[in-house]
Amino acid sequence: MPEIVLTVARYGFLVLLWIFVFTVVGVIRRDLFSGSRTSRLVAAPRGVGVPSGQGRPAKVKRGRAAHNLIVTEGALAGTRLTLGEQAISIGRAEDSTLVITDDYASARHARLVPRNGQWFVEDLGSTNGTYLDRTKVTAPTPVPLGVPIRIGRTSIELRP
Repeated sequence: MPEIVLTVARYGFLVLLWIFVFTVVGVIRRDLFSGSRTSRLVAAPRGVGVPSGQGRPAKVKRGRAAHNLIVTEGALAGTRLTLGEQAISIGRAEDSTLVITDDYASARHARLVPRNGQWFVEDLGSTNGTYLDRTKVTAPTPVPLGVPIRIGRTSIELRP
């Protein structure tokens, strides 16, 4: 084999190796600095949110409104967040309303949004997905009371 081919192959391999190293360092850096490893909660003003049945609009039921968001499984199990009129962002990013330290959560993983007296969960393009009970959330989906929303190992529910 001509010596020029071997030299080009060696330098090409070296360039690919350095591209790989820089890519790995970038991913690790982004993972370490995009979200905090500490837990932080910010409570929204108290308001009313009403859940709905799965997949269809629900009628407003008096006395059965969601007032709290409770973490039922995961590192923050037992944590209660009072619901208000504002959207709740969930993820590892410091500016999220509910900061979770789950390794399977994205920096900006999901969002709970009140619309017309109902709470809807939206996946924000997360890597591992958001699940309502056992169904993967692909579009804004109404959240009934007591049905778990799963983000990695963390599970949250709307409660009265």
